[in-house]
Amino acid sequence: MVLTRITKITILFLFLTGIVFAQSDSTKTLAAPPDSAFKMHKNPWIALGLSAVAPGAGQIYNESYWKAPVVWGVTGWFVYNFVKNQNSYKENNDKYIQSGFNDRYKKLRDFYRDQRDEFGVYLGITYVLTLVDAYVDAHMFDFTVEETPLGRTSQLHFHLAF
Repeated sequence: MVLTRITKITILFLFLTGIVFAQSDSTKTLAAPPDSAFKMHKNPWIALGLSAVAPGAGQIYNESYWKAPVVWGVTGWFVYNFVKNQNSYKENNDKYIQSGFNDRYKKLRDFYRDQRDEFGVYLGITYVLTLVDAYVDAHMFDFTVEETPLGRTSQLHFHLAF
């Protein structure tokens, strides 16, 4: 029996539409029973509040103990540079006024003011990132990744309905 071109195209069309329309709704099989409600172990808002009051406290609440010293170190470094540049700004501002408005001291004063402001921005960004990290880490505390029984292989599924 010789199949015409139209018959071959029709069979191919039916085969492909059968694959598309035969897909089942997998959300019905993955839904948890209504009596077993998921309860988070860590509250993201508590972690955010703790981190807002004392940077690093939210990370400790989330049991990410290694992050707290990193937060303290980075924050301390930015505070140290902010204070150092503020003191240099004040010193050069006083020299600028005492010298009768010498341009050299004005340039140094402006340089230290800009450096102080820059470290203030870095400190603010670090503070906000610490808050975001505490919130997200608490929200994702119960998240687990499990491998399939076949390992790290890609799987392709076809469902045919006849």
